[in-house]
Amino acid sequence: MSAYVQELTVNWGESDPFGLVYYAREVAWFNEVEHELFRRIGHPINKMINEERSAFVMGEIQFRFVGPAAYGDRVQCTLTLIDIRDKTLHWQCDARNLDTGQQICEGTATRVYAKIEEDGNLKSKHIPDDIRSLLVQFRADGAQV
Repeated sequence: MSAYVQELTVNWGESDPFGLVYYAREVAWFNEVEHELFRRIGHPINKMINEERSAFVMGEIQFRFVGPAAYGDRVQCTLTLIDIRDKTLHWQCDARNLDTGQQICEGTATRVYAKIEEDGNLKSKHIPDDIRSLLVQFRADGAQV
């Protein structure tokens, strides 16, 4: 496998009447898809936060609107791991309208792995080897991490 793919449906209010998807919704789609990816590999976000006192937090995002999606359209979201470093994951994100075949948006997202300190602050830390080994299947180049 070289990517994680999930289908979503455009909800009411996620785009304007012309099918222009709101930027915040584009980002939210990929948050939802990434959270599902972690759940499927055995590291659900709520477990990371509540039991392991860690989280992948947003470091940087950049998305670009390409084409329309309206209420009820089916969307295929694809996450591809383009790089995994000591403390960061770098995703390529793509969304396509399954009803028209047209790309909706594309972008990149960098997540930083962080420990939740007792005072609530975050401190970046090394991504655990078990998570790294599970994420390798989503690399674009298939390389080991």
